[in-house]
Parts: sequence; structure tokens; C-alpha cells
Amino acid sequence: MKVVILESAEHDLKELRTYIIRNFSIETWQNSYDKIKAAIRNLKTFPHAGSIPDELEKLSLTQYRQVISGMNRIIYEVRQDTLYIHIITDSRRELKSLLTRRLLRVI
Repeated sequence: MKVVILESAEHDLKELRTYIIRNFSIETWQNSYDKIKAAIRNLKTFPHAGSIPDELEKLSLTQYRQVISGMNRIIYEVRQDTLYIHIITDSRRELKSLLTRRLLRVI
């Protein structure tokens, strides 16, 4: 399975890094980052292991799945032999607000 981390997810990762380092420590960031990388490696082997996020299922967007990695959430989509990472965010963050902000940034 090929993994593509979309630009939006890379941006999320940078924001997450800044947040964790500012509010916790560089060690906490490194631990979180290691868990995120491990979760993505696991998805390469088991791409359908994640669940459909409730927020997206309500919108009939069932092609998206999520895995929880520590305190973080990875939202992805599987298309044929490619796994697209769309969002990497703190799991305590409200997904609906994040999606709204992202849509407004695109417009």
C-alpha cells in the first residue's frame, strides 16, 4: 500500500508540533510523532483497520476512516492501492470546526 500525506495533513502536523512543543515539551512531541509514524506504518498493512468517524458518517462520507494514535487522530481514505492521509489532529479537537476552517481557507 502506497501512502500519500496530503499537503493539508502536513500543515496539520506542523500545527500539532508547534502546539505540543509550546504547551508540553519537545520530548512529548517526539513521542507523539513516533506514535503517528507507527500508526501510518500499520495502516500500510491494515488499511481498513480504522473506523469511520461519526462526524463524517452523518454526512455520508463513508470513504474516510480514522485511527487514534495516542492523543491524535489520523483521518485517511483508501483508493485502490493508495492510502491518502487527509487530517492529523489532536483527538480532543472538534472535527466539525476543523473542517469548516479548512473549507474557509480554501475559498
